[in-house]
Amino acid sequence: MKVNINIIDPDSIDSDELIRRAQNLHDLSVESGIDNIFQPGLVKEIIIAKTLGHNVVTNKRMPDACNKKDETIFYEYLSCYEGGSGQLDRMFKHPPKKREESLRRITRNDMIYYAIFFRKTLKIKSIFEIEVDDLLAETERQLDISSNDISHVGFSEKWAEENCKKVYSHE
Repeated sequence: MKVNINIIDPDSIDSDELIRRAQNLHDLSVESGIDNIFQPGLVKEIIIAKTLGHNVVTNKRMPDACNKKDETIFYEYLSCYEGGSGQLDRMFKHPPKKREESLRRITRNDMIYYAIFFRKTLKIKSIFEIEVDDLLAETERQLDISSNDISHVGFSEKWAEENCKKVYSHE
């Protein structure tokens, strides 16, 4: 099986300029109260929250966002590029205690939002609202049929279109 590896020689691009811009972004984010703008998913979470009118929660191992008027109302964000799937990573099937902790990543929220971005951009194509019980049921279904104790649980754009309410569309 051939594996396609994308390799970049730092000398073949303007890596100094790229690093300078990254440092400027880091400095701006720290000034704005964001300790690690390069935390996986955080930039997309900021874009989703801005689009939906939410506040972003920047702490790791917490929900992704909360309601602006009531900070006890939490939201989880899933996202992908067109043609991909939104994922909950490292969800445990077994042991039962670990499964319960994994599922808590869903149940601690009041709503789940799934954003699909246009390819190679930071522009949102659509956002779906997913009821917690619906995502929980689909996650448990996928875990139950998985042959692994730890799985990445995925949700396609088609699944969202068939099972969720579209709350934003770029048109």
